[in-house]
Formats: sequence, structure tokens, C-alpha cells
Amino acid sequence: MIPSIAPWLTVPVGSVAVEFYRNAFGAEEVFRMDDPGGGCVARLSISGAEFWVSGGPTASEVLPVAPSDPPIRMILTVPNPDVLFAQAISAGATVQYPVQEAHGWRLGRIADPFGHHWEIGHPLTV
Repeated sequence: MIPSIAPWLTVPVGSVAVEFYRNAFGAEEVFRMDDPGGGCVARLSISGAEFWVSGGPTASEVLPVAPSDPPIRMILTVPNPDVLFAQAISAGATVQYPVQEAHGWRLGRIADPFGHHWEIGHPLTV
């Protein structure tokens, strides 16, 4: 596995954003998980450049503006998220949620001292 960093965009309506990026940029879905409540999380690729999009089911939802859930965060994919997560905490990051296995990933989230959120993890192999 080659480590990578990708932006994660939080939008009001995930499915609408995915469709926009498909139509506007020819984005292809690499991964998609639809929430039973109507939201979705998708990993998209535009000619190999990947990014993530997530959002709720309706346009009536507002974008998060609280520091606890910024509208843009980064996802750092690495072979051993536990080690890098602990290193980030030691360097001054704060835990948003600990590394755990969920939704096909081993993943945790930290906030850096500047307010940026980083998800650190990797997909689980089947």
C-alpha cells in the first residue's frame, strides 16, 4: 500500500454532489456507501486524482460550521493507522474519535493544532 492524502468534502446532499462531480469532471466512483437515512459517503476519482464526498439526504441540512466537524478534512491512507495516529497525538493532535474498525475501514480521526481534521486509516481487506 502506498500512503496517500485525499481531501474530504462535506456537502449538504451527498448523492447530488456525487452526480455533479460525475457530470462536471467525469469522476468515477471508487467506493460508495449509502446511509439508510439517505446520506452517502463516496470516494471519487478524476483521472486518478481521488477525493471523498459525504453529505445528508436533503438540501435542508446545513453545512457543518463547528470546529468539531469542518466542511473539508483530509483522509490519510497508510498501512498502519494505529502507529501514525499515536504519533499525531504525541505531537499535539487531539482525538476526535479513536482508531477502530467500521464501514470496511480501520480508521480514526484527529484534529491538528490548527483546526484541520485528519482521518487516518486504511480499507480492510476481505
